[in-house]
Amino acid sequence: MAARMAGGGRWEVVKKGRRPGAGGSGKGGGGDRRALGEANGVWKYDLTRPLSLPVITPAPIQTTSTLYERGFEKIMKRQNKEQVPPPAVEPKKPGNKKQTKKVATLANQNQKQGRFRSLEEALKALDMAALQRELDKSQSVFSGNPSVWLKDLASYLNYKLQVPPSEPTLSQHTHDYPYSLVSRELRGIIRGLLAKAAGCLELFFDHCLFTMLQELDKTPGESLHGYRICIQAILQDKPKIATTNLGKFLELLRSHQSRPAKCLTIMWALGQAGFANLTEGLKVWLGIMLPVLGIKSLSPFAIAYLDRLLLMHPNLTKGFGMIGPKDFFPLLDFAYMPNNSLTPSLQEQLCQLYPRLKVLAFGAKPESTLHTYFPSFLSRATPSCPPEMKKELLSSLTECLTVDPLSTSVWRQLYPKHLSQSSLLLEHLLRSWEQIPKKTQKSLQETIQFFKLTNQELLRKGSCSNQEVTTCDVACKRLLQQARGFRLPWTRLLLLVLVFAIGFLCHDFRSHGSFQASLSGRLLHSSGFLPAGQQACMRIYSYSLQGYSWLEETLPAWGSHLLTMVRPSLQLAWTHTNATVSFLSAHCASHLAWFGDSLTSLSQRLQIQFPDALNQLLHSLRELLLFLYQNVLLPMWHMLLEALSRVQEHCHKACRGEVTWDCLKTQLSEAVHWTWLCLQDITVAFLDWALTMISQQ
Repeated sequence: MAARMAGGGRWEVVKKGRRPGAGGSGKGGGGDRRALGEANGVWKYDLTRPLSLPVITPAPIQTTSTLYERGFEKIMKRQNKEQVPPPAVEPKKPGNKKQTKKVATLANQNQKQGRFRSLEEALKALDMAALQRELDKSQSVFSGNPSVWLKDLASYLNYKLQVPPSEPTLSQHTHDYPYSLVSRELRGIIRGLLAKAAGCLELFFDHCLFTMLQELDKTPGESLHGYRICIQAILQDKPKIATTNLGKFLELLRSHQSRPAKCLTIMWALGQAGFANLTEGLKVWLGIMLPVLGIKSLSPFAIAYLDRLLLMHPNLTKGFGMIGPKDFFPLLDFAYMPNNSLTPSLQEQLCQLYPRLKVLAFGAKPESTLHTYFPSFLSRATPSCPPEMKKELLSSLTECLTVDPLSTSVWRQLYPKHLSQSSLLLEHLLRSWEQIPKKTQKSLQETIQFFKLTNQELLRKGSCSNQEVTTCDVACKRLLQQARGFRLPWTRLLLLVLVFAIGFLCHDFRSHGSFQASLSGRLLHSSGFLPAGQQACMRIYSYSLQGYSWLEETLPAWGSHLLTMVRPSLQLAWTHTNATVSFLSAHCASHLAWFGDSLTSLSQRLQIQFPDALNQLLHSLRELLLFLYQNVLLPMWHMLLEALSRVQEHCHKACRGEVTWDCLKTQLSEAVHWTWLCLQDITVAFLDWALTMISQQ
């Protein structure tokens, strides 16, 4: 630097390489310039004042940033040092202050005029040839640094596509906006450059995202469509770039939790990976959006993104295995638990998405995975849970028991500690027993028998609430009665028939005035039932009178005689019976108790094992019948059909084409005569053989 004395006795610091203008000598040589110290905020001396401490103008204090941002800034600065091209030497023309102000004013006007009314207009006005020239220039100057090419592309597009700002998630547009508005030519340029710099795409994605976050800190701010287009172009072909290190982005999201616009921008950028691949989209949602579900400013976008993701990928098989129990049950609580951090509208929207999330969670093989979900379902099915949630939990528990055989063994282990939940499940099984498959009913019967034994042990020990155990025991008994099989309600059927008959007779008598004129009376009289019934009633009445008179005469005499004969024997038998019972109760009480316990356990074992033996017997009987049908009955049936066809042909031949009854009688008589002759021949031959054998002996 060079220093010189200015007018008025002051020192002025002048930057190196600056010369005064042609018309500036009369003004003291550069009065319109700022001192370097003033520009940079360092120490500044005033020589007209008395000697004292220096006047210090402090520099503005910058706010600290996160470790992630500072690390990223170091990388940016290091790369910027490498990518600065050699400065081109241009001749500087002298100018004055008015020209400088005029140029600045024109620049500001051009910048204001650079904003288009819509993105469509900005893309139409984009000069592809100029963009290609800039990219060619960047590739020629930085031939060994492809990351610079990508950054130049993003900055050029973002500079040219300045439109009025929009909200961070672009929720009013389609999922692929703004990339959907890009022309085919521009897409070819972008994809070609991304293919050339394939090794730098992850770093370029971080650059675009972090630059967008930095632009959000600025007060006027720029529209970020250029960076958005680049992010969508990257993730459309390589969505795994966004999910490689989700932990890093989750920390970045939490560091900006007080800035909803930045959080939504991060969520939007990472969410673009899901529209190309359902698996990557679920990774983003579970790793980034589920942890912030419940935050008022972020929950609407998280649920709307999940809705759009599942709507775009109706084939859910590609997402099997992504949602496990640790992710599924928080979603269940958010969807059905009242008074949570979600608004009622968002909770209703999540309830509509829950069935598809359930399909994703159960996966391709629910018969081998549902038992892992059973404990959490059962622990939530309390009597105090909301009705809608209780209905969903009970249906899910029934599905687990029906589909996965291991769920019953899991239930047996959890039963003593979840009695209230188990009683609800038992009542639900009782109501829906007819819809349960037969195979599942068998395993459930064995499980309920096990629960009965467990209830008796719990009541004996008194370790649990007697009311809960009693409720479960009653439910088990009712369920076992239901499981014994379907029985016709004969009592109800007879009562229904009786009511119907009485109603019909009353209507018939009332409509015709009397029994003789009624349809029933005429029908009974014409059929002969009425006279026969009257005659039978008269005979029964007369016989009843005769029998009553005979009993009235003979019963007292015979009763007294029988009592006189039998009383001593009855008294002796009663005395011996009392003595025997008292002896047995005195000496065999322990043995009788043991016998009673053994008989009870034996009956329980028979109740458990008898269905299995009966099923085995039925299976063996079915196999035997099938064997008889295939090897005996079916061949005999074919032989019978063949014999009948031969008989029919013989009848046609014998009757000369016209089969009549006389012809059939003739043929039958001939057949019987032939059969009789054959039997006689066989009998004679057998007798001859027998006589020969006897004579030889």
